[in-house]
Amino acid sequence: MRLPSKFSASALVLVCALAIAFSATDNSRAFAHGGDDDDYAAGEPGNSMKPSRTVEVTMSEANGTMSYEPAEIDVKKGEQIKFIVKNVGTLKHEFFLDSFDHNARHKIEMQKNPEMEHDDPNAQSIEPGQQKEILWKFSKLGSFEFACLIPGHYEAGMHGKVVVK
Repeated sequence: MRLPSKFSASALVLVCALAIAFSATDNSRAFAHGGDDDDYAAGEPGNSMKPSRTVEVTMSEANGTMSYEPAEIDVKKGEQIKFIVKNVGTLKHEFFLDSFDHNARHKIEMQKNPEMEHDDPNAQSIEPGQQKEILWKFSKLGSFEFACLIPGHYEAGMHGKVVVK
């Protein structure tokens, strides 16, 4: 059975529009964690039903610098960490956990869109005086970065490292 050409053209336009919309949404999600939906560079989202070690991280700014405390965290491969990330500063910050390379690429995207908000398994935007949790399983060996990619914050010192051994 052959469909009328008007119907075929309309259906094709609708399918293309949906594909473009989905692609734009999917691409922004991919930037939030550096790859496919199931492939995070720094490991994988944690499982709340499994044990975890809690690590508190504070974000602040003072004397022209911005920082995380602690700035370096050591974990064992396979370990699950519950990050409690507190913004004790006066500016909005973010905690973005990924590879150094993915963070560098996402930093460029943030320069184009500085109001971008993060609410992902590996990234959270946090207002002053607020805190958020990230539950993360470090299933890959190596060094990974947590950073605030809001324009100017990284350059002011707001980045740290997770070493997985």
